[in-house]
Amino acid sequence: MEILIQASQLLLSLSILVVLHELGHFIPAKLFKTRVEKFYLFFDPWFSLFKFKKGETEYGIGWLPLGGYVKISGMIDESMDKEQMKKPAEPWEFRSKPAWQRLIIMLGGVTVNVILGILIYIMVMFTWGREYMAPENMRYGVYADSTAQSFGFQSGDKILGTGGKEVKKFSDVQINILLDDDKTVTIDRKGEPLDIEMSIETVEAMLENQKPFLQIALQPKVGSVGKGSNAEKGGLMEGDLIIDVQGVRVEYWRDLIAQIQKNKNKEVKLIVERGGENVGLIVDVSDEGIIGIGVEAIDKQLDFSIETYTFAQSVPEGFREAYNKFDSYLKQMKLMFTPETGAYKSMGGFITIGKAFSTTWDWERFWNFTAFLSIILAIMNILPIPALDGGHVMFLLYEIIVGKSAPEKFMEYAQIAGIVILLSLMLFANGNDILKLFN
Repeated sequence: MEILIQASQLLLSLSILVVLHELGHFIPAKLFKTRVEKFYLFFDPWFSLFKFKKGETEYGIGWLPLGGYVKISGMIDESMDKEQMKKPAEPWEFRSKPAWQRLIIMLGGVTVNVILGILIYIMVMFTWGREYMAPENMRYGVYADSTAQSFGFQSGDKILGTGGKEVKKFSDVQINILLDDDKTVTIDRKGEPLDIEMSIETVEAMLENQKPFLQIALQPKVGSVGKGSNAEKGGLMEGDLIIDVQGVRVEYWRDLIAQIQKNKNKEVKLIVERGGENVGLIVDVSDEGIIGIGVEAIDKQLDFSIETYTFAQSVPEGFREAYNKFDSYLKQMKLMFTPETGAYKSMGGFITIGKAFSTTWDWERFWNFTAFLSIILAIMNILPIPALDGGHVMFLLYEIIVGKSAPEKFMEYAQIAGIVILLSLMLFANGNDILKLFN
């Protein structure tokens, strides 16, 4: 069910972004009296799921959810309609229009994606504001997994800053290390400040780990007990603070889970703190290494910081958020093409994108991620790769500067090369997703 909810959100998000992106091409094409033969959500090789014709344009929904397109007459695009290009140019064709009009048509999709991302962020800020965990509110510090411990961190460390700067949001710590080249993390360890240096090897390990190497430390406090579970049979109750498993002291929830996992198919003796007293309990551990409890919710253990905005305040904040995401994604791309970091191994496709959505229908998270995807689509589409909008823009700028268009044969070959590049990247990204599933 969770996968279905994530897939539904992904499909809805992509549908919104693709339709509006293509409208960005469609509207200026119509304004400049250029014929649009097809307007499609998703691709329709061999057949379409739904279609109808109105005027000179066929509207439809394809079966292959990898994007969408508008087919504009007299344009070398992914359809590779060479027969039309052999005929004399008609006044309603793309190739007959002035270069400046063609440039506006090609930039329309990217422009809409940028505007859409900004508008969504404005409304997100106005509707929900911004909730985040400030490092100073993390009473129990961070939980350091084995990767973090290899860097020099310890569970309980409190983050003070990165790169000599104070960190406002805990979620920014790893981003600053990876993208802003902040290679020093300043921590408070039992009242003493300490700098931990991040090398290129640590960056590589962080990327290979595929999850945050530092997590918010939580107490091993029981938030829920499964009905009929071993925990219920053993006498565990909501609100119990588990402090000992089989004689091993546990301070954090993750330590508790690790100790229970070590005792599969065994009885374990737990010591819990209940109402100011220590109580001993005997609980059976299943062969999966679970007893049937859930951690107390993070917002009950810690305090989140919340910033709210009036509509007037949300406008500049929406622009600022869109700019930050734009800047962050460009840095991610730079990191992806830095071979020594191995970042390319973490490149993901549709499964990775789908997993970024919530497993429950969370509108705040949905719109936040849709806005981010809109910014990503704008960046990706403006890259100077033939078959993308940026490739067409590159040829149009050449035409404006030189005074004549590039040879049609060259543009055809460039289009084919661009399609091959895009398909290769798509296969690589989605192939990585499949490998991650097996791993």
